[in-house]
Amino acid sequence: MAGRGGQLTLRLWPLEGIPEVRRGDDLPQLLARAASEQGVEAGDVLIVAHKVVSKSEGRVVALDEVEPGPAARRLADETGKPPELCELILAESARIVRRRGGTLICETHHGFVCANAGIDRSNVVEGLALLLPVDPDASARRIQAALSARLGGRVGVVVTDTHGRAFRRGLVNVAIGVAGFEPVIDRRGGRDREGRILVATDQALADELAAASGVHMGKDSGTPAIAARGVATIPAPGTARDLVRAPEHDLFRGDDAPA
Repeated sequence: MAGRGGQLTLRLWPLEGIPEVRRGDDLPQLLARAASEQGVEAGDVLIVAHKVVSKSEGRVVALDEVEPGPAARRLADETGKPPELCELILAESARIVRRRGGTLICETHHGFVCANAGIDRSNVVEGLALLLPVDPDASARRIQAALSARLGGRVGVVVTDTHGRAFRRGLVNVAIGVAGFEPVIDRRGGRDREGRILVATDQALADELAAASGVHMGKDSGTPAIAARGVATIPAPGTARDLVRAPEHDLFRGDDAPA
């Protein structure tokens, strides 16, 4: 879709009619069918909430079936969280990055830094907890393959989760799984409007699409997938790992280094 001056205009629309997803459901085919019926075309991007991915992959845990260990019980005493939840948080974390009161900021085994290792208890039955997919990039690739086969061409896929941000209030959707396009666009070596050479400009395109989808993807919206059109993407296998800053370049984790 072209706007003034021939520039692309971003259009977002929710996929309607996605049923409640349960373990074992063929989510890629559910999404591919809805996408083909609701105008998604090759070249578009589909943004999918991880909740439906996790549910279809069986990443739902009953808290009363979790046996907390000593470390989880100590963490529960210190934070006021249920010990069963603390056991899951520890299991899903490579390490706890920061802790204050009942707030736990964890680094997951995927490398994501987020609250409670990404474990969520919203939009699931009381007593259940929803974990992140084991491999969100692989989940995105399966969805991408079904979409591309159904629609006859490349469709990008972003799997999202809501994260907080250092120094900013509120939550935004970010990409935790990507397939079908380059998630980061390297603008270094280009020039700005004044002719200055760009030396440190990476555009996190997958995160930008994820954040935009959040306008339609509220906690109570029941909308698990958003289609996006009008954004130029570079064909590539894609991986959300490219969006994770390497620890040696991260000024906000670990020990402070001298300037």
